[in-house]
Amino acid sequence: MCAGNICRSPAAEAAIREAAAEADIEITTDSAGTGSWHIGQPPHPESVAAGARAGLRIDGRARMVTPSDFDRFDIILAMDRANLRVLHDLAPTREARARARLFRTYDDSAESDEVPDPWGGPEAGYDETVRIVRAAARGLVAELFGHPADHRLHSRQ
Repeated sequence: MCAGNICRSPAAEAAIREAAAEADIEITTDSAGTGSWHIGQPPHPESVAAGARAGLRIDGRARMVTPSDFDRFDIILAMDRANLRVLHDLAPTREARARARLFRTYDDSAESDEVPDPWGGPEAGYDETVRIVRAAARGLVAELFGHPADHRLHSRQ
């Protein structure tokens, strides 16, 4: 989960789908944001272009996270601490709150636990976001690999 749901979380969702397919496991993903600014809009053109340069198809439409997402998904992933706080505030129970996690913590080589927001920055920032979310997605899928094949994940920027 991110704020607008047009840069990081759609890229993260695409990376998770890619990593799961490579590991031959089936997971359901969705991305959402904490803000309403971009509801219904496609991912940012720079995110889509960065994904295309890396061979990652980024698509979807922006939506806002809802309390019912905590019933629909086993794990809800935030791209940064600010969005994680929003998730914690939105969680209907203590158990639901525990399912909200920082996405980048699944990348053992990461220097930070947050995915930087490329919005409004140079093309290189979008390329870096794709690199970061791919690494975290591989780590996430590796951790889940030993579990049953039908995982329900929610990627949020």
